[in-house]
Amino acid sequence: MSLGLPSTRPAATTIRELLSRGDRSFSFEFFPPKNDQGEKQLWRAIRELEPLSPTFVSVTYGAGGSTRDRTVRITGRIAVETTLTPVAHLTCVGHSRAELRSVIGAYADAGIANVLALRGDPEGGPGRPWIPHPDGLDHAEELVRLIRQLGDFCVGVAAFPEGHPEAESLEADAQVLARKAAAGADFAVTQFFFNADDYFRLVERASRYGCEIPIIPGIMPVTNVRQIQRFAVLSGAEFPPRLAERLLAVEDDPRAVRAIGVEVATELSTTLLAGGAPGLHFYTLNRSTATREIYANIAGSFAPRSR
Repeated sequence: MSLGLPSTRPAATTIRELLSRGDRSFSFEFFPPKNDQGEKQLWRAIRELEPLSPTFVSVTYGAGGSTRDRTVRITGRIAVETTLTPVAHLTCVGHSRAELRSVIGAYADAGIANVLALRGDPEGGPGRPWIPHPDGLDHAEELVRLIRQLGDFCVGVAAFPEGHPEAESLEADAQVLARKAAAGADFAVTQFFFNADDYFRLVERASRYGCEIPIIPGIMPVTNVRQIQRFAVLSGAEFPPRLAERLLAVEDDPRAVRAIGVEVATELSTTLLAGGAPGLHFYTLNRSTATREIYANIAGSFAPRSR
């Protein structure tokens, strides 16, 4: 089933090409649903967001490859049935090198040219010790090299404004990002955060170590207070106490929660773009309303930057 919606941007195969044009990037992230109802919700969100002609959309990859088949299938459908440029996630968790090559091959067969290379959370979840597969990879930079060896892929990586939870320091974390760039990464997308200064300091640190790839800040609109608190704990991101207080005061009113979430995300997005961020990456949680409202508030900021 083709959505049949026209694209307002010229066709391009890689995020590398799209970012090189100098326009502000904006993108959306989805996750593979667990059932038919969830898949209907996902495609509803895709249909509602597609007319905005984002630079790209990405589809996550479950821990240990738990959503491997659905991720490959959905990302492939996006590539074939929509005007959107998809980015497929891939993690090292629980996979041998041979299995990783197989997944990369499946992406290539599906016409996917862009992959986000992640080490992934330890099996058992964040906070557990990282144990690589006996015949697998230990670091995301190794996965970047493997993907680049296997085809003409554009490769993205993760970045952490507040530092990866396992990093010894913010400086050490920036050095890891620089190594991923040196291994062949074309761009980075950050974990969500709420303080713009954390992002700008990350860019500055990474630059000191020779990392000059575009670092796209990740934005998580708050639409469910408890859910965001849980995500913040899992990711190590700080959930500002004042924001939590505002949201908890209205948590029984979903519209009020979303209104505050949209307001906060709009302010953060505006500050990031004004400070020179190359674009924004929205974590949609397979919903479109809050993301569309934020985009409407900042649409004028996506004019081409001076080259």
